[in-house]
Amino acid sequence: MTKARILYVEDDLTLSFLTRDNLERAGYTIDSCDDGITAYEKILQGNYDLYILDVMLPKIDGYTLARKIREKNEAVPILFLSAKSTLDDKIYGLQLGADDYITKPFSIEELILKIEVFLKRSSIDSHRSKEASTSIGSFTFSQTGLQLTNGQLTHSLTHREAELLAFLSSHRGSILKRDDILNKVWGNDHFFSSRSLDVFISRLRKLLKADPSVKIENIHNIGYRMVVNS
Repeated sequence: MTKARILYVEDDLTLSFLTRDNLERAGYTIDSCDDGITAYEKILQGNYDLYILDVMLPKIDGYTLARKIREKNEAVPILFLSAKSTLDDKIYGLQLGADDYITKPFSIEELILKIEVFLKRSSIDSHRSKEASTSIGSFTFSQTGLQLTNGQLTHSLTHREAELLAFLSSHRGSILKRDDILNKVWGNDHFFSSRSLDVFISRLRKLLKADPSVKIENIHNIGYRMVVNS
């Protein structure tokens, strides 16, 4: 079985060594570097299955690297692993297209669990990309293909965006409580607050705005409802 290739960018050399060693013991192939320029060169040269980025890096910061990755690949999982722990930091990372944001100090077990979840989804999606699609207004949505198509224009989705869109679409017309959405899409992860969910809703709204008949309505103090007017 081919090992997943991960690019790990961390300027704390002791932490980098310990984390890389644990990830390699878990069966992953790790490329690591400690500054943003070297990381950017690797991003341009290699095809990785997942990226783990610190935020505060020499030369090019992790936020900028995330933007560069998303320009190259809109679907590959990106995890931030950072000491910057304010809610604003986390939300900004998500707005850039990250799938998750883990704060230091962290447990290696938590990190490996999150990596396994994202890589498993990627593997399933690559083998099931021909699964029947769903219509959402004028859009064609493939959850496993991570694609949202409208006419000739196709948008690639992150795994989290696709899962959230699938959940909203499957309950279109129904009011969904915030806690129910968080538990369904993110499980019992206490990190994902209502503001974090709002970031992903905003990302989907930008993609769906091409069809005015498709709306994700905010239900005050309750949650959201997807409405598709035929």
